[in-house]
Amino acid sequence: MAYVPGVALLAALAVGCSAGSDGGATDADSKPGGPTVTTAPPGKYRTLPAPCRAVPGSTLKDLLPGVAELPRQQQEKALRGSPTITYDTDRKVGCSWKADAPDSTRNLSIDFERVVSYDPLVSDDDRARALYLKKEDAAELPGSSTPGSGPEKDAPTSTGGGEKDQEKEKETGKPGDGTGPADPSPSASGSAGTSASGSVGPSSGTPGTPGGSGGEDLRPRVVSGLGDAAFLDDLLTRAGSTAQHRTVSVVFRTSNVIVTVRYGEQPALVTKVPDSKELQDKAQALARKLAEVISE
Repeated sequence: MAYVPGVALLAALAVGCSAGSDGGATDADSKPGGPTVTTAPPGKYRTLPAPCRAVPGSTLKDLLPGVAELPRQQQEKALRGSPTITYDTDRKVGCSWKADAPDSTRNLSIDFERVVSYDPLVSDDDRARALYLKKEDAAELPGSSTPGSGPEKDAPTSTGGGEKDQEKEKETGKPGDGTGPADPSPSASGSAGTSASGSVGPSSGTPGTPGGSGGEDLRPRVVSGLGDAAFLDDLLTRAGSTAQHRTVSVVFRTSNVIVTVRYGEQPALVTKVPDSKELQDKAQALARKLAEVISE
């Protein structure tokens, strides 16, 4: 009983202190002119689509002509695709397909990456933008040699070209930077390709020159009207005496998601060069469909 008054006194003092301080640390924050901490907003997307189901079967049959010739069971297996092995399907997923036809082998892969910023002062969108620009810089697009000069920085696209650009493609599989002198011959535009011997020869639309049969610029470039920013890369490679392989990549960003489409072809004949225009058109069409899938 002797301790009861002391307990009561301590309780009263505690109540009085709480009432007087009104939250202690929060009081300092609520004073006029106190520091205000603003947390960056999260990204628009919190999930990713199922990659192997993101491409309709009819589209896959168009992109992989050899699939239509397979028996039904094998066809269904080929259309299912192979999911990319990843340790965090909430952040990164992908799928790939391959089909052999009598005249060529086609391969396709798609990747979705959801970017999350762990810095409270940097938004998911800003982090995704920085990551996208690194990918664009690594592609070394013509007219985008300056670091950070991507579509989100209003970088101009290149329209030059000529023999110097063709020589660069012949040596590296990458197109030139548009600084070479233009070929005055009307037939040179959009008609140069790399032959089996490595020399420049006739072909249907290759990215070493300003355009294909329709006058389009087929070189790697910034792509407009796709997501928040996009670019296309076109690489022609060859190992030893094997047929040449062309891979067209379309990379685009929409909010905090970065999507990569890779579409390639290797002809059966070593003398044939894969058609840039066909691969580019189909890769871009698929990228636009995937942009719609993400927005659904």
